Amino acid sequence: MKKVKGFIFDLDGVIVDTAKYHFLAWQKIATHLDIKFTIEDNEKLKGVSRVRSLDIILELGEIQASQKDKDKWLIQKNEDYLSYLVDMDESELLPGVLPVLKYLKEQNQPIALGSASKNARPILEKTGILDYFDAIVDGNDVSNAKPDPEVFLIAAQLLNTKPEDSIVFEDSVAGIQAANIGGMLSIGIGEKSTLREAQYIFRDFTHIDKRFIEGLINR
Repeated sequence: MKKVKGFIFDLDGVIVDTAKYHFLAWQKIATHLDIKFTIEDNEKLKGVSRVRSLDIILELGEIQASQKDKDKWLIQKNEDYLSYLVDMDESELLPGVLPVLKYLKEQNQPIALGSASKNARPILEKTGILDYFDAIVDGNDVSNAKPDPEVFLIAAQLLNTKPEDSIVFEDSVAGIQAANIGGMLSIGIGEKSTLREAQYIFRDFTHIDKRFIEGLINR
């Protein structure tokens, strides 16, 4: 009998590259506040909640703000971000992602999304891959941000898989740390120099073949 594992995917930077849209939306807020916000600064926001991301930007500008102002900027950021997503379609999927999802489905392996994004469902719908996921855990379902493993532990529970039988695909340091803390197998998608804490690292999904997936299932 084929073994069953739980495969958990982060969203931004793993399935789709929405980081560029987050950057544009945050940069608009930063510019309004007269804060210089670069692509390098944006790297600090990967895998981080929206609230914490705003705090990081305000720290860059050494700005103290009331909760009322913070709430206003958070709403504005999300509205700007969503405006960039209107025209998303399957072409926004990162290279190699769809073949991996299809192969996992063919092998009857349960798949979950574990993301800090509060816009996960509409993104999965627009890119045509919502039906591949047996469970979705997003920013609306958790109270602790990565590197806390909460999002992945909930995903594993929904898939009825133990943490040690769960495999996480992540592109952020905080996400890799969350998977490791949760006792799961961590697979980094991105640069080796950044994701060195991951147990396996691939530049992107085009470098992951069926034999590797089979090895994960049977390990």
